[in-house]
Order: sequence, then C-alpha cells, then structure tokens
Amino acid sequence: MLNIEKVKLTISSTIKEALMIIDSGAIKIAIVVDDKDILLGTLTDGDIRRAILNGKKLDDTIEYVYFQEPTVVKNNTSREEIINICSSKKIYQIPVVDNEGKVVSIAVLDELLRPKEHVNQVILMVGGLGSRLKPLTDNTPKPMLHVGGKPILQTIVEKFAAYGFVNIIMCVNYKSHIIQEYFGNGSKFGVNIEYILEDKRMGTAGALSLLKDKPKTSFFVMNGDLLTNVNFEHLLDFHQNNNAMATMCVREYDFQVPYGVVNLKAEKILSIEEKPKHSFFVSAGIYMLDEKCIDLIPNDEFYDMPTLFEKLIEESHNTISFPLREYWLDIGRLEEYEKANNEYHEVF
Repeated sequence: MLNIEKVKLTISSTIKEALMIIDSGAIKIAIVVDDKDILLGTLTDGDIRRAILNGKKLDDTIEYVYFQEPTVVKNNTSREEIINICSSKKIYQIPVVDNEGKVVSIAVLDELLRPKEHVNQVILMVGGLGSRLKPLTDNTPKPMLHVGGKPILQTIVEKFAAYGFVNIIMCVNYKSHIIQEYFGNGSKFGVNIEYILEDKRMGTAGALSLLKDKPKTSFFVMNGDLLTNVNFEHLLDFHQNNNAMATMCVREYDFQVPYGVVNLKAEKILSIEEKPKHSFFVSAGIYMLDEKCIDLIPNDEFYDMPTLFEKLIEESHNTISFPLREYWLDIGRLEEYEKANNEYHEVF
C-alpha cells in the first residue's frame, strides 16, 4: 500500500495538474479528496483523455472529470480480499479508507501479488537414499528426480519462494554434490540456500541439531520428496495464532478392507460389514516448529519427528495438527512417481 500525499487532488485542481501527478507516479492514478481528506473520487489517464475528447481544456478544473463512484476498501480489509476484488472488477488500484471515509492509502495489485519476504527459515530434509525408487535413484538423489520437467526439490523451493519464504537450509547426504551443484546458493531461484551435510542417518529431527545457528523464530521442516499446493503463509498463521510449540500437517488416509468383516462376540456373529472403509489422519511430512524445540533434540544422534512430538506431548506442550485439504503427494514408490508426472501440469 502506497503513501497518497503525492497523488491527492481537490476539485479545484486543473486537468494539467492532474496529468502531472498521473504521469509522474508509478501507479498512474490520482485521488480526489475534500479539505478533510474524505475521498470524493479517482482520476486516471483514461478519464482525462475522455474529457479532452469532450472539449475540456488543460486549464479547466477536474470537477466534472473525475470518477465519483470508485471501488474502495476499508483499512482492515485482508490482502486476499483486496486481490479478489481487483480480480473480479479488473482493476489495479483501490483507495483504502477508514471508517470516516478518509483516504489512508492506495492498495496496488502488483504490490499485493508480490510475496512478502518472511524471516522464517525453511529446513528441507533431502538426504534420503530413495531405495524404493530404484533404479531411478541409483545415480540421482530422490528429490532431484524430475516431475513435470524439473526436479521435485525445485518445485518445493519455488513454492516456498512464491510465499516469501526465501531462507532455506537443505540437509543433504546421498549424492549431495548433485543437489549443491544444481541449486548453488539459491540466487537463480530467488532464495538463499545453505547446506548441512549429514555424515550418518540423523532422522527427520536429528539433523536439526546440526544447525550452525539456532532459529530465532518458528521454522518449517519438510521432507524433500513431497509435492503439495499448501499455502505456507496459512500454515504459519495457524501455528502462530494457536500459540503452538509444534504443528504437524496431517492428511486423511482411507483404507478399505478388501473382504467382508465379520464382527463376533465369542462364537456368535453380530454383523457383517462388506469391505468397510476406515479413515485415519497420517503425518504429511510438513511441520512448523517453535525455535525452542531445538533444545529438546539430542546432539548428533538419530532422532525422528514422531519421537520429538511424543516428547512434546509428554511434556504437555501445545502440539497441534494442520489438516491439508490441498493437493499432496508423497513420492516414495514408482507408482507415485508416475502419478506425480501425470498430474503435475494440471495441478501446478
């Protein structure tokens, strides 16, 4: 949202003055206010051109030229709501007013679509062997397998970057040089990448004990073999709004018994269920952790994420779940790899 002092006009301003403001400003719009800064309307280059075609001169005032019924939003309107309004009305700037109708700023669509840069770190676990995907992983780390024409890990990095999470640490092991040579310091992907080399299996939480500097705020941990459309900003907001120590993304998993299930009491048959379906929530391999979680992880030992959550629960810390409704796929087997390639362009 932009400062509006340089784009304010009054009804006594001339068309020439309006043109100077519109041409000199990056947002190509002027706002018309009264002496109390109450919004009266907006003025664009198109409004002025129409006025000139109707016989107006540059020294005429804008009183009968400006648009008097502009779309506005309140100063507590969310970023998502403003973007939706811009999209539905096909406009690129919206005046922001307070409860009295005074202009406080101008929301610009291009600025709203540009991701806000967050300080929260993203730690990606990309050191696995990918044994179940052999022979594809004989010479390639699993996160570097191509899905949709690019490495799985590149899609993950790009998704985080799209939400403004640009500080990334990759925990690498198997054929780590391939990952490091491809991503480098991350600059060509618009992010900053550091690497932690695991010289032995550390588990999904144990590698966090190798961090050079302890995170100063909540941070993400994610497996490097996932494809998902989750909104990472929503995950961060959910974690913070619930004052959580640790948040686990969970996915509903359905399991259908392929037989008729017979319910018994002793030898008596009570009922028969034909191929019943059971639903469970399973870990989706994406986590948001408070920085204090690092203190609970033993140094340089194998330690997985379920063990960390069990310890947090045992100590009565606030551990919560974040159910995923967005696209999610764990690429652990050949059939899932094929599925990912078939679905990629439709989803992403």
